[in-house]
Amino acid sequence: MIHFVLLISRQGKVRLTKWYSPYSQKDRAKVIRELSAIILNRGPRLCNFVEWKGFKVVYRRYAGLYFCMCIDENDNELEVLDIIHHYVEILDRYFGSVCELDLIFNFHKAYYILDEILIAGEFQESSKRSVIRLMSAHDSMVEMAKEQASSIGNMIAQVTK
Repeated sequence: MIHFVLLISRQGKVRLTKWYSPYSQKDRAKVIRELSAIILNRGPRLCNFVEWKGFKVVYRRYAGLYFCMCIDENDNELEVLDIIHHYVEILDRYFGSVCELDLIFNFHKAYYILDEILIAGEFQESSKRSVIRLMSAHDSMVEMAKEQASSIGNMIAQVTK
């Protein structure tokens, strides 16, 4: 089971967090501080697994971001590396060469994609096409809602003149 997902920039800024196990706000901040210090100070030639407080933290660096997932001690680290890579590939397809700014300005879409892939800390969707298709449908519904809201706003403006 995945307990939490963190995306951390090379500067130590948290770009995305998703918690699947209960942690208080104070504990979350402590976890982020500790893991940021551990992961950011590791050399590039070291392995991508860190044992931490009875768990394993699996991370992978893509450009300026570290994608980290905390798992149970007996879970398969290579499977989690594959899940991280799967998530990054979907982000790449959706955003077209994803970068840190995409995640900053479209964080809600990054969360939506993550929620399609992982449910309650378990891997659910292995089809990249399926996730992209769902994102496209979601985007078209958002556009329709914006158009409807705009036309309703125009009608209200005309009536109140």
